[in-house]
Amino acid sequence: MMMRRLQFVFLAALFAGSSVPLFGTPQGSVMGVVRDSAGVPQIGAVVQLLRPDLTVIASVYTNSNGRFTISSVFPGRYAIKAMGTSYLPSLRENIHVRASTVVNLTLNTLYEVMQWLPAAPRAGNPQSDDWAWTLRSAANRPLLRWLEDGPLVVVSDGSGTKPRLKARLMATGQAGTFGESGERISATVEETPSESRELLARVDFAPGTDAGLESMLGFRQDLGFAGSVQSVAAVAIHPDVVVAQGSQGLDEAAIRSWETMNLGDEIEAEVGSSQVMARSEGASSHTVAAALPFASVGLREGHSTYGYRMTTFLPGMEGGDESRGGAWLPRVSARNGNLAIERGLHQEIGWERRTDVSGMSVVVFSDKIDNPAIEAMGRLAAANAADGALFDGASGLLLASGPDFSSTGMLASVERRLPGGNHVRLSYANGGALVLPAAEQNDGLAHVLAAAHARRAQMYSLSLSGTLDGSGTRWRASYRWQPEETVTRVAPYALEAEEPYLNLRVRQPIHLHLNGPCRFEALLDVRNLLAEGYRPYILSDGSVVVFAQGQRGVSGGVAFTF
Repeated sequence: MMMRRLQFVFLAALFAGSSVPLFGTPQGSVMGVVRDSAGVPQIGAVVQLLRPDLTVIASVYTNSNGRFTISSVFPGRYAIKAMGTSYLPSLRENIHVRASTVVNLTLNTLYEVMQWLPAAPRAGNPQSDDWAWTLRSAANRPLLRWLEDGPLVVVSDGSGTKPRLKARLMATGQAGTFGESGERISATVEETPSESRELLARVDFAPGTDAGLESMLGFRQDLGFAGSVQSVAAVAIHPDVVVAQGSQGLDEAAIRSWETMNLGDEIEAEVGSSQVMARSEGASSHTVAAALPFASVGLREGHSTYGYRMTTFLPGMEGGDESRGGAWLPRVSARNGNLAIERGLHQEIGWERRTDVSGMSVVVFSDKIDNPAIEAMGRLAAANAADGALFDGASGLLLASGPDFSSTGMLASVERRLPGGNHVRLSYANGGALVLPAAEQNDGLAHVLAAAHARRAQMYSLSLSGTLDGSGTRWRASYRWQPEETVTRVAPYALEAEEPYLNLRVRQPIHLHLNGPCRFEALLDVRNLLAEGYRPYILSDGSVVVFAQGQRGVSGGVAFTF
């Protein structure tokens, strides 16, 4: 009998000891109130508890007093997201949960947030990922950004937060990119040394080779309600690009500075300039430089904005990602063996209306384009490549200057936020573009380029994006169509233009259960998936050159963010 009692005590003690790791950790709770900007409690608002990688842990609703409580929360760092009908979602990040943690959130309409933010960025798709240099606002103001290719949210780190430092390492393999095909390593650092300043630095290179290098450094100083001052320096080095006979290697550099000014709540203006330079190396070196000014002004009335924009800078090859150096560098091609910078004069008058769930815009423009860059693919000898084009032997891509032309036209778009955090956008444009007619016999590349001429054309584009429930897969698909004989884009100055034809971008989180905000992602980006719009030509020496608005390109890899 005594032995049985001892065995029972022993088993009970063993069970209690083994239970400590599972049940001994004290749990906390998160509670608070959800209000609108006027301080009115919001009934029935959805409140979600998120991990640092923004995956959902728990979801509750606010009661009749706007209060919510999330129980049984293990200590650690989380984010809280609130959503209400007719309001933008509100996200509070970097919440350290201990015991009973109080988090109050405010829901705002899009119009209310836009009264607090500085002027919009000059270029780039608003649905690009969170490394597209999302600029912060001044102290105690919310940050408006697209959340991981998902819905538009108002983000706050709470009062009294320390300066933020984020970094990302990315390893990719890519093909079909001028001057950058092959293995690439990218390192990006974003720092917020104060609530009104932000720094961003990035370097992109090919490991173990002499292939091209791309880097950029950006700085922003917020001036409160007055506006902001910003500067970006970008450099790109392409040692394998053939410029002319006896000249190999292309270097590009740009310094861009601008200021945004807010005149009350209704008027915002922006003015600045880009100083750009390109140089070829070798026996027949050549340097070209240009100053490219730009300015814009907008008048807000309710949900509508009326604006005027003037610019001489065309978006670069990575215009959709402001963390890339190429987004700040105009395209450089060749004309008669000399370097030529793609530039021009664009003027537009536009109207835009945005609500919490939809938006539409109409723009009427007038363009003058000098040295329009035409892209082609071919396997050419260096001597033939020097016949009026820049040639990248690694990717087989070449860039040549077409004839200057002028154009007038219009651009209209509508967009809507769909249930489940999805988004759809439809655009139409008409204007001038360069076309290459079919030719039976061609003496050389220069002969083909001489046949290029401007023609009026139309463009249609459709884009869809969202996040898959459960897996957290972020995806974006787009299709842009215009006549196949066109080799340049209709409305090339458009700020949010889609890539030509069918494109697909997928970002898949890899859950490794790491502590802190660290996360891994698998990346896939395919441009012109179906290889549409190709215009092949057979040259007199038997070489085949294929022109297109955008060549098919594939990029895939992994990214580590911490």
